[in-house]
Amino acid sequence: MTFHPQMKSKVEGVSVIGGLRWRAWNGVIADVWSVICTEGASGQYVSRAPRLFVVLDNDGVGRFAIRQSEHQQAVARSAAPYRMSYIPAGMPIWSRAENTGFLRHLDLHFDIETLSRRFAGALDTEKLTVPRLMFSDERIASLAGLIAAECLNDDPLHDLYGDGLVAALFADLFKIGQASIRKRSQLSPRQLRRAIDFIEENCLRSIRLAELAELACLSETYFSHAFKASTGIPPHQWQMQARIRKAQELMDRKAVSLTWVASATGFSDQAHFTRVFKRFVGMTPAAWLRVQSR
Repeated sequence: MTFHPQMKSKVEGVSVIGGLRWRAWNGVIADVWSVICTEGASGQYVSRAPRLFVVLDNDGVGRFAIRQSEHQQAVARSAAPYRMSYIPAGMPIWSRAENTGFLRHLDLHFDIETLSRRFAGALDTEKLTVPRLMFSDERIASLAGLIAAECLNDDPLHDLYGDGLVAALFADLFKIGQASIRKRSQLSPRQLRRAIDFIEENCLRSIRLAELAELACLSETYFSHAFKASTGIPPHQWQMQARIRKAQELMDRKAVSLTWVASATGFSDQAHFTRVFKRFVGMTPAAWLRVQSR
């Protein structure tokens, strides 16, 4: 991971509990913090990367008094769950907590260079410079909740799941239009064959969308839509189908335990393997084996 948001902060009256939980996806680092804020707790923050701050839980609710310069009059705003703030790169923020108590929040740090590539130049960079403090947005809040849940998940899903969530949130946050994407055509036969061969050969490991897009010399967004237009399914589903086929080969070839097959084919455990297998095959691995033995 080469992207580092280089966040600097100075806080008073804030105690971290439970430790930091975080994930890195393509173009985003997501942090979930759980803290206790004493009355009047304060902080000064500045980051070299733009970021989105989202309140997840707040027992005390209360307010944040926020100012964008050291001499500006602070404005107190509600700190209710799923209130959020977008802070541009390099913009300092001063905040003071009023009646907040326990607070859990999500910070999303955006790697603009990577995200601009993902959206193939569709991002209006002027929008990145406009701060939005303690606003509400139902759709962005829903996506932020799913991203935070994945940061806290002890059995994380495939990286493409998180990649999709953060891309959707970023597109909604900056209102990146999709009209041009609908006009894009399918992959050429050569591009499709290279992508499929790569997926089949590497299906047992985590494949990033950037790897596939690079093979086709396309942006990630263009490639993803063109691959689905060519095959009818997204790249992640094709990989999962390839992984399940590998599992069936192992199960059909010799007497092995399902636990071993799950591990050999890249699943976190047998339960995860069973869930994915049933979704794609329509029955559990054990039921499939019984059918094969008839």
